[in-house]
Amino acid sequence: MLTELNKLRQFCAYQERSHQETKYKCLELGLRGEAVDEAIAALIADNFLNEERFARAFAGGKFRIKHWGRKKILMELKQRQVSPYCIKKAMEEIDDNDYIKVLEKLAEKKYLSLQKEPPLKRKYKTIQYLVGRGFEQDLIQDALEKIHNDHQDSF
Repeated sequence: MLTELNKLRQFCAYQERSHQETKYKCLELGLRGEAVDEAIAALIADNFLNEERFARAFAGGKFRIKHWGRKKILMELKQRQVSPYCIKKAMEEIDDNDYIKVLEKLAEKKYLSLQKEPPLKRKYKTIQYLVGRGFEQDLIQDALEKIHNDHQDSF
C-alpha cells in the first residue's frame, strides 16, 4: 500500500483533485474497500487532498481561464460530488464585477461575430451561446441591452 500511497500523493500534488477523482485513482491502482478509505484519510491528514481547496481552485480556474458561468461551474462541482459547503466557498472565488465584465465581453464578441444574421436570430444565437457557457438568463438580458444601447442597432 505504501507505493500506491506515494503514487496517490504525486497524483494529488500535481494538481488539486476532488475526493471522487482520488477514489477512482485508488481503484485504478488496485486498492479496494477499506484500503481506499485509509488512503483517502492519509491524503487528507497530510494535506494532499482538500475538498474546499479543490473546489475553490476549480471554480476560480474555470471562470478565469475558460470563462464559464456560475451555473456551469455549479453543475460540474455537483457532478464531482463536492459538498454544498465547499461549493458555496468555491462560488465566493468569483468576483461579481469581474463576472459581469466577462459576460459582457463574451456577449459583445459573439453578437458582433454574427453581423450577417438578422437581428432576432443574432440575439437568439448570442443567448444560446451564453446559456451554454453557464451564464444566468437575467444577466444575459442585461448584457444584450447594454450591447444594444452601445451599438444602437435594431434587435
